[in-house]
Amino acid sequence: MSALLAPENLPFAVSLALLGLLVIVQALGFGHFFPDPDFDTDVPDGDIGLGDGLASMVGFGRVPLLVWLASMLACFGLLGLSLQQLIAGLFGSPFPAGAASAAALLVAVPANAVVTRLLGAVWPRDETTAIPIDGLLGRRGTIAVGRASRGNPARATVHDIHSQLHNVMVEPHEDQASFGEGDEVLLVRREGAIV
Repeated sequence: MSALLAPENLPFAVSLALLGLLVIVQALGFGHFFPDPDFDTDVPDGDIGLGDGLASMVGFGRVPLLVWLASMLACFGLLGLSLQQLIAGLFGSPFPAGAASAAALLVAVPANAVVTRLLGAVWPRDETTAIPIDGLLGRRGTIAVGRASRGNPARATVHDIHSQLHNVMVEPHEDQASFGEGDEVLLVRREGAIV
């Protein structure tokens, strides 16, 4: 523990302490007090400027900012301590804090970019493909619950153009028709909440 708090290791200890504090704040549910700004680096028409290129290179926009920050703190702290151990083993004493921080930062930035790329590949995205209910007209669905007859709707499941599943209440267009569970239906018009 004393080696961790040595002056030459202090930047890395502070980094890991901040990471620990961040984890505690999130675990206790206080994270909503710190809004997560949206750093989206998507640029339309392939027009990528220098700032967008640098942001993408260091991993901004691939994961939420708080995750990126936690990853950066971990990379900087752990790689810095490892670097100090390696230098002390090779030369007998570690680098001074400033030189070690600069060297660790040079290694931590690309390491963090790799980590955030890997996390970004599996991180869930908040996207919506909301469509109006009229967007389901002309699509086929399946009666899921109940028996549909005129004046007595049943619940049907329908996939929209984005392959999202919707539950709608349907009833037959013709007075004598009825549909049971498992029957396929074609949505042709909407009257209020009934399709």
